[in-house]
Amino acid sequence: MDISVIIPLYNEEESLEKLFDWISEVMENHNFTYEVVFVDDGSTDHSWRVIESLKEKAQAVRGIRFRRNYGKSAALYCGFKAAQGDVVITMDADLQDSPDEIPELYRMIKEDGFDLVSGWKQKRFDNKLTKNLPSKLFNATARRVTGIKLHDMNCGLKAYRREVVKNIEVFSEMHRYIPYLAKNAGFTKIGEKVVQHRKREFGVSKFGVSRFVNGYLDLLTLWFLNKFGKQPMHFFGLIGSLMFVLGFIAIIVVGAMKLYALSHGMRAILVADNPYFHLSIFAMLMGSILFLAGFLAELIIRNSQERNNYLIDKEI
Repeated sequence: MDISVIIPLYNEEESLEKLFDWISEVMENHNFTYEVVFVDDGSTDHSWRVIESLKEKAQAVRGIRFRRNYGKSAALYCGFKAAQGDVVITMDADLQDSPDEIPELYRMIKEDGFDLVSGWKQKRFDNKLTKNLPSKLFNATARRVTGIKLHDMNCGLKAYRREVVKNIEVFSEMHRYIPYLAKNAGFTKIGEKVVQHRKREFGVSKFGVSRFVNGYLDLLTLWFLNKFGKQPMHFFGLIGSLMFVLGFIAIIVVGAMKLYALSHGMRAILVADNPYFHLSIFAMLMGSILFLAGFLAELIIRNSQERNNYLIDKEI
């Protein structure tokens, strides 16, 4: 099979039929063999009913329905797991991504040799203050931290070599950083394509301003996991050991000051009244706690249970 199109969705019943007809037209015009995998992320409208009706008309339709809303990362994880195509395309269900981009994205993967191609919505129709400006700041930070020179890390329209989606784990809200996940998995041929951004035809956006705050926190988490996720003792143990050693040295200095004052007949304050004594004890305690945290994290990693266990209501 040439292409798998993965479409995560939540309450998008108005757009699904039009989107599928558009995708089908593009595929048939270019003689692609394909499947369209709709992942219903716990919709409360009639989205699943629409998917079932599409399946009755076209064998290319596949559907996964969650029992409740888990988020976009969960939908992509299950979509990637189900995908059978040599090239996997992801796009949003709100008709803001154009299926006309699919042939060129496919060519860039198959002929230009990219592992992943991310869309860049150079001209956007979103609100400049609440979406465009925060998005630019977010992407600038992401470029600096990840080292991947993409203008729009979080663009929903992306193309992947099949091996990529089968070897990365999208969890929590890490769908924003799939290029970084791919890079960490060894897929370094990451490209970018300017794509069309269309105005939303139906419904309203499901993402608020809070996603940018969460995005920064997720970026820090991903950076930390990449650096120290396999060996957290290298982070906690190092800092904890340094704090303990500095605190221990400070305790010795405080004691030496006391002995020096007594040996020279000078009036010496009680050790317990010396503020440096309390700072030293605090440093030693924090160092011990951090060291213990690193040790416990190592134990947890070695005995962690499987993630990404989502309850699927129906599958077609």
